[in-house]
Amino acid sequence: MIIIVKPEAKEERVRDLVQWIEAQGLRTHISKGDYTTVIGVIGDISKLDDELLSGLDIVESVKHVSEPFKNANRKFHPLDSVIKVGKDQIPVGHGNFAIIAGPCSVESEEQIISVAKSVKASGATMLRGGAFKPRTSPYDFQGLKADGINLLLEAKKETGLPIVTEIMNANHLPLFEDVDVIQVGARNMQNFELLKELGKTRKPILIKRGLANTIKELLMSAEYIMSNGNENIILCERGIRTFETATRNTLDLSAVCVLHELSHLPVIVDPSHATGVARYVKSMSMAAAACGADGLIIEVHNDPQHALCDGAQSLRPEQFDDVVKAVRRVRAAALAED
Repeated sequence: MIIIVKPEAKEERVRDLVQWIEAQGLRTHISKGDYTTVIGVIGDISKLDDELLSGLDIVESVKHVSEPFKNANRKFHPLDSVIKVGKDQIPVGHGNFAIIAGPCSVESEEQIISVAKSVKASGATMLRGGAFKPRTSPYDFQGLKADGINLLLEAKKETGLPIVTEIMNANHLPLFEDVDVIQVGARNMQNFELLKELGKTRKPILIKRGLANTIKELLMSAEYIMSNGNENIILCERGIRTFETATRNTLDLSAVCVLHELSHLPVIVDPSHATGVARYVKSMSMAAAACGADGLIIEVHNDPQHALCDGAQSLRPEQFDDVVKAVRRVRAAALAED
């Protein structure tokens, strides 16, 4: 249920209404805009009388939300959410464009620091790197695990870039204490016990859409985290599996538009995993910027031919620099039209 409050309503009256609703055993989410305050009500709303609420002099209207995702719903939160990352509170969303870059997996101190310095010089706002790697084959490189996180932290000290890395098990959470953004990979998008635990943290969570999951299922996964108290969510479209084999996945850029319509959460795009081919990353990055994405997460390696993971889709630093310049031109053109 959504209760839209009249613009002239006094704050103490709104507060009294919220306290009364919560006394009925329901939860509330308040979103304040420049002209409107929206009270989202979550729980068994049969306890509330629509006519009684509508008759209050501070209430403009009462609406029911049919979608099962409440916290992530734009109806509950009409304004775009802006997620703040790291000690410098780097904003993501509502026109603040994030560029996250780095290798698929952390391989050595020299590698990760070299890449970190390169991507920062080109304009990256965060450093990505896999310490724990979910791989299809049990014989493939699984990551350096705790040592990988330590190397990411060294790169963070060298460059000041906030770090983004993937978690696979809730038991590993203590290792992520100094990680700025915890990534939930496509394979773990519906690991609901993990999502519940991440909801108890207050760190930003970057959650990737599963390769065979719908947009609604992605939002429901975000809802698992948000319903447990953590509203710092960044959604990521990284391609879905279709019958097409020319690319690793099929990049669904329409998901960016749909997600922005349905949800207030920032939406970024991963063109590297979507295509699996380095030469396609530039075009897809430009397309993502053109369709309104709030950022990109791109794989960059200083020696892709010898990468231990996903070398075929990784850009060299000079290629990444070219992509960033192209994306900036697209965004400037799009903003000029607006």
